[in-house]
Amino acid sequence: MASVSLLGRRYRYVGPPDLRALVRPEAEGRSIHSAADFVDWASALAAVELAEPFTFVVDSAGVLRLAPRRSEHVVCAGGGPVLGAGEMSFRKESGQWVVGEVSNQSTGYCPDISSWSAVAGALDAAGIEHPPGFTCEVVFRRCPACGQLNIVREEDFICALCDEALPREWNVDGAGAGL
Repeated sequence: MASVSLLGRRYRYVGPPDLRALVRPEAEGRSIHSAADFVDWASALAAVELAEPFTFVVDSAGVLRLAPRRSEHVVCAGGGPVLGAGEMSFRKESGQWVVGEVSNQSTGYCPDISSWSAVAGALDAAGIEHPPGFTCEVVFRRCPACGQLNIVREEDFICALCDEALPREWNVDGAGAGL
C-alpha cells in the first residue's frame, strides 16, 4: 500500500511505464512556494495557457508543482511519489490569483479524495486562496478480482470489466508498493 508520512499518504506512480520514461529533470513541474512564485511563472505563459487547467502534483515535501495541462503527472513530479495530483485552474479575484477549480484527476497516481488535505496544505503554504475541497472528486479503485483500474461513478462500486464488487477503501497501489 502507499506509505503514509506526516504530510499524508504518498502515492506512487501506477500508470504506463512508457510515460515514466518521459521523466527528465528539466521537465519537472514548477515548484510554487508562494503566490509570488505563481505570478512569476504565470506571467511567462500565454493567455490561452492560463485559461486551461494545469497539471499539478504535491510532491513528497508538500510543495505544489504546476505544469501545462498536457503534461504527464509523473513528469511534473520528477518520477517520485506524491501527496496529491490532479488538475487545477486559476482565476483573478480582487487582483489576486486564486484557485477556481481543482480535481484529483490523475490516472497516473490515482490519488484518493483524502489527498485534499495535502493539496490544501500546499496551497495554504503558498498563500493561494482555494475552495474548501476538490471541486471535482474522482474515486479510483482497483478490482481485486481482475486487477482493472476503475473510476467509481454515482457510488456504484462494481468493476466495469468483470462486474465484481470494488472495495470502499482506496486500494489502487496494491500490496507491497514499498515506498
